[in-house]
Order: sequence, then structure tokens, then C-alpha cells
Amino acid sequence: MNAHQTLKIGIVGLGRLGRRHAENLLQHVPGATLVAACSPLESELTWAKQTLGISNLYLDYEALLAHEGLDAVFLVTPTSMHPQQIIQALRAGKHVFCEKPLSLDLDDCRRVNAEATLHPHLNVMIGFVRRFDASYQDAYKKIQSGSIGQPFMVYSQTCDQFDPEGFFVNFAPTSGGIFLDCSVHDIDLARWMLGNPKPVRVYASGTIAIHQGLEACGDVDNGVAICEFENGRIATFYASRTMPHGHETVTEVTGTAGRLTIGRNPRQHRVEIADATGIRNECTPTFFDRFEDAFLSEATYFVNAIRKQEPLSLTLDDATEATRIGIAMRESLVSKLPVML
Repeated sequence: MNAHQTLKIGIVGLGRLGRRHAENLLQHVPGATLVAACSPLESELTWAKQTLGISNLYLDYEALLAHEGLDAVFLVTPTSMHPQQIIQALRAGKHVFCEKPLSLDLDDCRRVNAEATLHPHLNVMIGFVRRFDASYQDAYKKIQSGSIGQPFMVYSQTCDQFDPEGFFVNFAPTSGGIFLDCSVHDIDLARWMLGNPKPVRVYASGTIAIHQGLEACGDVDNGVAICEFENGRIATFYASRTMPHGHETVTEVTGTAGRLTIGRNPRQHRVEIADATGIRNECTPTFFDRFEDAFLSEATYFVNAIRKQEPLSLTLDDATEATRIGIAMRESLVSKLPVML
């Protein structure tokens, strides 16, 4: 592809996050144009036509892949569909961006990896969006420059605002559990910040603090996990669905000469309120509010890599390893025993 050529993209899945990706691709990503949309739901296709003005609408995924001139697809679909949809796209000659996680099944991850090796001219990227957040990027550069010495320990959390309607309780049977759904981002960050060490052992525990409906599928609404890596490096993860104040993503990296913390105070803006209760600020309500700019940077990076024919820094091996560690955490949560990797 010519570096000056506009990338023609089709999006698959137009739920809450899919709509955000669609709006970015249509309005904010240089060098890309959204030419088609696919969904099994007529209501989502109607939204794409009326809100975005997209006229090429497909109920069938294979029909979208056959759209004339299509260069790439954005998959914002249920995780169970990711592996086969990625493979279909590669066989159709399309570049692929797919939301995380790659899969909930390790064999499926490996199947996608094997197929991708047959198409080295095509890029496949899984959406670990936090790598594209400006603060995380800055922290990574500081670590690489030696600002905190040799990093050896990471604490990272993903804590969602309490949802009294319990939307995710209905989603839990197919989510893979709290660690694969929430902590997979933190797992990827820890590996990235620590220099991609090999995991050795994990241990996980959790509790149901509020959402008792999770017991039926063996999930929890608050979970903690520890992952030990080679050479004594270690990471601790906390995931929660019950924060009263908003979404809170925090990562702390400790090194031999210092410490970096990203996102300690989840500010929605720069306003501070001082009254009889004390001094406070409002918090980001959702993950998208926290990482809105990063989602745009992520899409721009993917498009530029294709147009300039550059390799991706975020690989399928990274996505596979995050899933492998997340699965081990789920197994440990259920068995109440450490799991060796």
C-alpha cells in the first residue's frame, strides 16, 4: 500500500464501544475512511446509516469481507467470535484490528497466530488501548531511559464503577471471568513495563461483595492475583466491579532506583471542590472517559502502520501471553491453588 493511499475500513459490531471506534474512524483518523459496517442487528445498522451516513451495510460478515476495495476490518464483536473472524479476514486479504482479548481459549490464540504467519504482509493488532495512553507512554519511556533503575515490581488495577443494574452479571457467563475481562489490560501493561519476562506462577483469589448473581458462573466482583515472573520480577493485579466513585485505573512500577505511578487520582477534569466535607474532585465514570484519547491514538497507530508498511510493536504473541496468564488466574481462583506456567 502507498503511504499516501487512504485506507478503506469496514467495522464489525456497533455496540457501545463499536460506535466509538466507528466515529473515530469516520471523523478523526487521518488516512482512513470508514466505507462499510456489519452487524446482525438491524438497529445497529440503522444507527450507522442515520448517524454516520454509511450506505454499505451488511448483516453477513463474509459479505462485508467481499466489499470491493476493502483494506482492513475493525472487529468489535463478542470475544468468542474473534479467532474465526480474524482468520476469515486474513484469508480474505484484509488487515485486522480486533478488540481485546484475542480469545478466551489458548488453542484459538495459537490457531490465529499460525494463520497470521501465512500472511506476513497483513497486520493483525489486538486492542490493548492503554499502551497508547499518553501517560502510560511517558512512563514506559522513562523506564526505558533508566529513570527508576531496573523495574522489578508492578501493581496494576482496573476498577469499574458500581452498576446497580448489574449489566456485566448477564455478560459474566461468556466473559471468561473478571481477570480475562478486566485484568487482561493490566497483565499486558505489567509485561510491557517489565520487559516481557516469562511468567512462572500465578495465584488468585476473590470475593463477591455485592453481585451475588455471579456465583452461578463461578465469577467474583472483586479479585486479586499475583503473577511471578522469571528473575524475581512480580506483579499484583486488582479487579473490581463495585467502585462507588467511578472507574479507576492505576498502575505503579517499582524499580531499583525509584517508582512511577500512573493514574493515582482518576480525575475527570481539573476542578477541585472544597466544602464542609473536605477537598475532592470528580472521577472518570467509565473506562472510555479515561482512555478516550488513547482509543483514537490506537486507531491512528494501526492505520499508519499499514499505510507505511511498518511492523507493529504490539504483537499477537503479546495478546496470546496475556490470555495465557489470565486463564491461569481464572484456574487459580476456582481451584484456590497456585498455577504453574
